[in-house]
Amino acid sequence: MSNLDRIAVISDIHGNLTALEAVLDDIRQRGIRRIICLGDLVGKGPRSVEVLYRCMEVCETVVQGNWDDFVSRDNFEPSVLWYRNQLGREGLLLLQGLPGQTTFFLSGQLVRLFHAHPTSLFKRVYFNGAIGQKESMFEPPTLPGTLAIPQVSDLVGYGDIHHAYIESFSMKTLFNCGSVGNPLDLTQASYAILEGKLGSCNDAPYSISFCRVQYDIEREIRIASESGMPFLEPYVRELRTARYSRY
Repeated sequence: MSNLDRIAVISDIHGNLTALEAVLDDIRQRGIRRIICLGDLVGKGPRSVEVLYRCMEVCETVVQGNWDDFVSRDNFEPSVLWYRNQLGREGLLLLQGLPGQTTFFLSGQLVRLFHAHPTSLFKRVYFNGAIGQKESMFEPPTLPGTLAIPQVSDLVGYGDIHHAYIESFSMKTLFNCGSVGNPLDLTQASYAILEGKLGSCNDAPYSISFCRVQYDIEREIRIASESGMPFLEPYVRELRTARYSRY
């Protein structure tokens, strides 16, 4: 299968540049040159602006996440203002202009990748959600992006829930690539790899795999502690325990 195309799918970096660089290094070592990011570049962590521009540099596609959306709006809550001031006008405009989804064919599969749901950045489907919720993930998307064709998806990947998993049902496959910068299943950064014939409508071998990458969590915590960021304590707890904390 060495002649197949490979795509790394990353998501939910949340300003954690330490984790992002560790994942990008792992992707480089595997010889993967295509990267797609499924959003939530900003918020929670201390280095939103660095993560934004790094992803724009290395990813061939970056779609918008829910944090990217509400931070880039005219939102003047003190905690949101901290991130907005980091990003500046140029960064906020970049976030506002990101597409909501990307669509392509891979080994005969119609693939759609988005942050949370094909119709909304804010509709959340968990790994243990009802089958009806999961089936709705294959609907033709209403979010802006590439190849907006009125056809149900065969293979769907998303982020948002910070929990990696894969499931096949109804002759379709759904996967979540997990989170790079704020995983809530294991403390290691997570991303996925798609492998197959990119752009081909003909059936051919394809695969989905998951990668876990260790990174220096305590270094990221030191940077966060010195940054003056809001909600430091829940951020630190989540990095160390991979358990959600209320903000």
